[in-house]
Amino acid sequence: MKLVEATGTVLSPNKQEHLKVGIAQIAPIWLNRAETLDKVIDCIDQAAEQACKLVVFGEAMVPGYPFWLERTDGARFNDAKQKALYAHYVDQSVTIERGDLDGVCEAAKAGDMAVYLGVMERAPDRSGHSLYCSLVYINNQGEIGSVHRKLQPTYEERLAWAPGDGHGLRVHELEPFKVGGLNCFENWMPLSRAALYAQGEDLHVAVWPGGLHNTEDTTRFIAKESRSYVLSASGLMRPEDCPEKTPARDEILSEGEPYLANGGSCIAAPDGSWVVPPQVGDEVLITAVLDHSLVRGERQNFDPAGHYSRPDVTRLHVNRKRQALAEFED
Repeated sequence: MKLVEATGTVLSPNKQEHLKVGIAQIAPIWLNRAETLDKVIDCIDQAAEQACKLVVFGEAMVPGYPFWLERTDGARFNDAKQKALYAHYVDQSVTIERGDLDGVCEAAKAGDMAVYLGVMERAPDRSGHSLYCSLVYINNQGEIGSVHRKLQPTYEERLAWAPGDGHGLRVHELEPFKVGGLNCFENWMPLSRAALYAQGEDLHVAVWPGGLHNTEDTTRFIAKESRSYVLSASGLMRPEDCPEKTPARDEILSEGEPYLANGGSCIAAPDGSWVVPPQVGDEVLITAVLDHSLVRGERQNFDPAGHYSRPDVTRLHVNRKRQALAEFED
């Protein structure tokens, strides 16, 4: 994995204002939970060697994005092939309560860093057979701080993923910053962004399955709107990343595309300028040192949850209760 470091950034002399971050733009060992988690842990170790205090991975990194849906007639109802693919996906997804992320938590603690990791969550509190596109925050003590289930799966994703809830709309203290994150097209949802801004977010993590078309505009727009740093973390997926034993592999790869997801990970500053422009086509570890004083400077003329808000006129209500089918009283 190549290393891409931000250069030319002017930082304040006060190192207490600084935070070194990393984005691991990698491909999963597709639809293989255990091997993909091993790869994630190796990337965390590499980020620790670079003294990162936060490392971020793409959407649905473990065990991978459902690329088969638009390539194998995924909307066909009651289809044996689609059932088999879904059954395999559920089997390889992450059950947090079972301890599937224990190794990631241990690596985060050993590296003294926080981690944002996109997973397909197999949630026992919602039957254990539906999948949620979840963004998991792990702090530098190896503790899971939040699990945000994507509020609304996008387009064909609804054939494989269930809609989440607001329980994970939370920010976390990370040295001088408050960090929060959203999955993919959630980053286009103004009220979801506002829910994080209202909690003081000044470092925003946007995770994507991979695609320059997703990150080249949205990243800078969110940075300008929020006057925050924005990390866009994308996955990568090439034909060679699709294991030989993958169900329906030949059909999935039949169009001969060089990429199913071409990356596009990047970092924008609070004024919308690039700290690291989008990186396309390669597995890379992107690192940069962020300066909190730049956030405060940009908030001087616009603070979306502070002096430039009018809660007496417009106000957002956020339901953070974890949703369930039933509540039991014994």
